[in-house]
Amino acid sequence: MAAQTVRFEGRVLYLTEDLDLLRAQLDGRRITRREAGKLIDNISTDEITPGWVCFHYDEKLGEYALIGLRGNVIRQLDLSKNRFDVIVSGRSKGCGSSRETAPYAERVAGARLIVAETIEKIYGQNCTNIGLLTTSDFEVLDRIERGEEIPIEFFTQGLDPISAQIVRTGGLFEYSKARMAGTIAMPRIDTAARPMTIVEKIAARHVVAGPDRVGVPGVRPGDAVFLRTDVRFTHEYVTPMAESLFKSAYGEDAKVTDPASVYAFRDHLTFLGLVMPQKHREMGLLEKADGLATTQEAFTKRQGVKLYGEVPEGGSEAICHNAVVEDLALPGQVVTGTDSHTCMAGVLGAFAFGVGSTDMANAWFTKDIRTKVPTTVRFHLTGRLQPGVCAKDLMLHLLAMGFFKKGDGIGKVIEFTGDGTMSMPIDERATLTNMSVEAGGMTGIIEADEVVVDYLVRTRGLAADDVRRRIVRSDPDAEYAERFDVELGAIVPMVATPGDPRNGIPVSRLGEPVRIDIAYGGSCTGGKMADMDMYAQVLSAALGRGQKVADGVRLYLQFGSQKIRRYAEEKGYIDVFRAVGAELVNPSCGACIKAGPGSSSHEGEVTVSSQNRNFPGRSGPGKVYLASPLVVAASAIAGRIVHPEEILGASSRAAA
Repeated sequence: MAAQTVRFEGRVLYLTEDLDLLRAQLDGRRITRREAGKLIDNISTDEITPGWVCFHYDEKLGEYALIGLRGNVIRQLDLSKNRFDVIVSGRSKGCGSSRETAPYAERVAGARLIVAETIEKIYGQNCTNIGLLTTSDFEVLDRIERGEEIPIEFFTQGLDPISAQIVRTGGLFEYSKARMAGTIAMPRIDTAARPMTIVEKIAARHVVAGPDRVGVPGVRPGDAVFLRTDVRFTHEYVTPMAESLFKSAYGEDAKVTDPASVYAFRDHLTFLGLVMPQKHREMGLLEKADGLATTQEAFTKRQGVKLYGEVPEGGSEAICHNAVVEDLALPGQVVTGTDSHTCMAGVLGAFAFGVGSTDMANAWFTKDIRTKVPTTVRFHLTGRLQPGVCAKDLMLHLLAMGFFKKGDGIGKVIEFTGDGTMSMPIDERATLTNMSVEAGGMTGIIEADEVVVDYLVRTRGLAADDVRRRIVRSDPDAEYAERFDVELGAIVPMVATPGDPRNGIPVSRLGEPVRIDIAYGGSCTGGKMADMDMYAQVLSAALGRGQKVADGVRLYLQFGSQKIRRYAEEKGYIDVFRAVGAELVNPSCGACIKAGPGSSSHEGEVTVSSQNRNFPGRSGPGKVYLASPLVVAASAIAGRIVHPEEILGASSRAAA
């Protein structure tokens, strides 16, 4: 059992917007909270451990903690040589990717406590799992300055019973061992049957209620539970770290429980060699990255796990999120993956969410995942999107709402309802569920309907009645934390300006022309079949007017899976793409994580991209504007960010 009080005798690092003051702390100066001034908001996991740092998955990570922080003030070894006890920042700490390397790097660099105004859900859970304390109560800083012993209960305030017990025991593995030994009892769920949302109903049906019992009559937000999973998956960025944790916790010969429901993907780093900077090659990072794939492949063979691997012509069989929707997830299931965009599978009416390496390593053994039943926010969409406007514009509009910008969506479910939602094809709906995590949400979900039934029957050969029996619907009188009504006809083409997906503004408000160097159409968000339709729509119109990709602009179009590439071939899109001068890229996460064609190479480059994130440094050192497939394609032709109507003509005009 961990100590019942904690004393922090080391230094406190204030991640202040005053970069000179930040550097001074790294050079040995101690400052107070008052001196720190405005703290940095929205520090993403990409900034804590940039993609190339994640090729390490041991204590070496500590040397690079926060090396990607905006301003380029923090250098290798800065945190590990200072051994800061406490790291303090502003709102939304740990947004973005679910990579557990981020809090792990901070912990092995010496941090014992993370203090932030708000803490993103996955990041916070990863901290708890590895024994890194967190709080949003800044009173703790005064107590630390006074040298007080702080009760461990200070850090369990507001936590569910399972999370609180994990904090007390020092981490998830210690808790799980005690749980399996019977020295810690799982919380009993006594919630009676009640009107529930889709996610609440799915959770209730999957609650591990005892050694041989799954399912309870009801749950409510805040109930701490373990859920029996239907699908568990990892990719090569994470599998080696999870396996290392798995062995350390359960032994070298530990076996994955029910390997038929576990999947692995070689989908993140297949094109890394095309874009890795020379300095990183000289550090041996390409070999490190290749080693991740080799380690993953060995794990899958040893454990009998299906691997979606590379293809001979380069690239992957599929990006994990596209494949999960195409091949694996079903309505009513619990789907977990070591990637924050796991929530994309919510398009099928599944409860799908991202977890960290420790959670997954534990789930390999137990087949369950811990969570707190989340509250749900309902977005009721009515009407129809105008020509030239698509789901990406809608999502950028929603993300710019004060509700999400203030962090009020953190950890919540975003449920999309209404005739406007159901009027969209599956791929467009998937953009909404995929980008729910950009809102800070735990997941996004849409009730499965006959469109989903037809999709699963057509693509997987399932029996329609079997699919219908799986569908879960919210009760009419279910409780929601917030309700929003959105008229789709009012949505206009949008962009998110560089730095954060929540920086959305209408294209018409950009002001001075924004010239671009790169137009990237791809990623799990922008590489679907419907996205290919949109690229082709714009580029065909351009060809008809004798236009091609603008001089000085590189247009990359990347497919989310081999099935999507074959679709584009069958529709004749490949010829159109090549005729305008686009470079076609096989499936892989690629430019979205600075690991393939389409990422920037220097700070002066400007990209317009259909991916889901534009956090600093995520796709290279340049500036990234997020936009819809229509805007990306039109901008590639125009050489600057434009409304799609500039290429498509007046028929695409949206109300501005």
